Amino acid sequence: MAAPKKGRSAGAQSKPGRSLALILIAIVGLTGGMFASGHTTPRLGIDLAGGTSITLEAKADQGSAINKANMDTAVEIMNRRVNGLGVSEAEVQTQGDRNIIVNIPKGTNSEEARAQVGTTAKLYFRPVLAQEATGEATPTPSESASGSSSASPSASPSATGSTGEKATSSTSPSASATSQGRAVTDALKDDATPSPSASGDSKASATPSASASGGAVSADDAALQAKFAALDCSKQSVRAKAGEGVKPGDATVACGEINGVWYKYLLGPAAVDGTEVKKASAVFDTQTAAGWQVTMDFNSKGAKKFADITGQLAQNSQPQNEFGIVLDGEVVSSPYVSTAITGGTAQISGSFTQDEAQNLANMLSYGALPLSFKEQSVTTVTAALGGDQLHAGLLAGAIGLALVIIYLVAYYRGLSLIAIASLLVSAALTYVLMSLLGPAIGFALNLPAVCGAIVAIGITADSFIVYFERVRDEIREGRTLRPAVERAWPRARRTILVSDFVSFLAAAVLFVVTVGKVQGFAFTLGLTTVLDVVVVFFFTKPLMTLIARRKFFAGGHKWSGLDPKSLGAQPPLRRTRRPSGLGAGPVDTKEA
Repeated sequence: MAAPKKGRSAGAQSKPGRSLALILIAIVGLTGGMFASGHTTPRLGIDLAGGTSITLEAKADQGSAINKANMDTAVEIMNRRVNGLGVSEAEVQTQGDRNIIVNIPKGTNSEEARAQVGTTAKLYFRPVLAQEATGEATPTPSESASGSSSASPSASPSATGSTGEKATSSTSPSASATSQGRAVTDALKDDATPSPSASGDSKASATPSASASGGAVSADDAALQAKFAALDCSKQSVRAKAGEGVKPGDATVACGEINGVWYKYLLGPAAVDGTEVKKASAVFDTQTAAGWQVTMDFNSKGAKKFADITGQLAQNSQPQNEFGIVLDGEVVSSPYVSTAITGGTAQISGSFTQDEAQNLANMLSYGALPLSFKEQSVTTVTAALGGDQLHAGLLAGAIGLALVIIYLVAYYRGLSLIAIASLLVSAALTYVLMSLLGPAIGFALNLPAVCGAIVAIGITADSFIVYFERVRDEIREGRTLRPAVERAWPRARRTILVSDFVSFLAAAVLFVVTVGKVQGFAFTLGLTTVLDVVVVFFFTKPLMTLIARRKFFAGGHKWSGLDPKSLGAQPPLRRTRRPSGLGAGPVDTKEA
């Protein structure tokens, strides 16, 4: 009998338990992590769970470039808008270089969502009439122009500065510190003396008359004052509705955040529209210690309005000398002024980091979205239809798996137990990984992904069949099971690796070049292809080595699927000595 070669094959043959123990430990560890994370089921996509999926395509216009930075900014702002609708599990993500997919779960008004995600943001400059921290003691604002303490937030979470930051004075004579460490300065140092008079524009004519403690704005505004007193900005559902349905010319309430603390604002009518900001940019001041600043350029109409409102605010004490920059109903910055800012250019300075300055500049420049978008498609799936599709997908998978098992049992008999066990291990790994990838990378199991998993059943079974047939070929040549298992493995391994590499390459290309739900199919196909290699190497092969030591299989029982007689095996090989004169050493001959 030809003995197996020494080396890797012999080592694998003698210690298959190590590989089996390794993959079982991996399954137990991943399953434990799944239960520990609380995500025990795969996250379902919109087409299975129900909801609305909106595909938006970016359009380059007005000199804006479609690049990663602008796309990421758009995703961040769209995500903020969708969550503002009270949707906690909405997804906003880029697909390819110029598409954004917005997935909104069931229970949300799809028409409202469509109106929110792709439109130009609503950005206004409003005078601050009163402000107060929610759930925290309100810090006492400094009355000094160079003061460093503040009670009001300076920006949204993506562009905030810390309360108590020291403001950096500008070289401009009109520089002033913000109430939270943000200074607003007149960038045109040769401007004429500012005019504090109100403009004729209705938006700029509202002079704050509320006290800093939040007193009544006027006798007619008792309802608004009550709304401000009752506003609790620590609650997301309250923040989302704070300024809902408010017209630019009306006073309103709003929320803003800094360092995890939410503040509420009583705001006057909009004095300047965000569309009147011509450009904003983040710049680093190398001349003074101001550091990163945000420079704003207004158009001619906006410049006049901004000069008027800053002239009015400069006559008041804090917080009524502040103006709130309000984006989609939320205060993202609230600097204060000590004199009118004329000339159409202003700076917001303080202890900005580069990212904070750039984010605030993006909001001011674009009103939110740095690019315009057009709708490519809108798909709405009811929860009932999604459930039906999920049921149909699972049924198709179960039927496919049952047919594969029936074929394996009928053709391979006892050997099919190894294939079925390997399929179960592959299914367990796939399920656990899908459950973990949901919260980890946002993977959602959609209908195409289910199709990919069904196709993977055939790919996985094909790997087992390749190996089984190699083993049976060795038996047909007259070898017994134990050496046949080891001799068949190198050839089967090469075939399996080449086959799986081609499948994985196809899945990778499909994932890169497609957009939307087809990527779910490609991702699942690639994942299951990788798992197929892991299962075959660490489970199927070691298990074959172990069963080759069992009499039922090694003896070639007729129900084992390895019966030499039914396979048409040739007489067994035996080892004999070469006749003298033909050279030393044994030679394989066949028994008569």
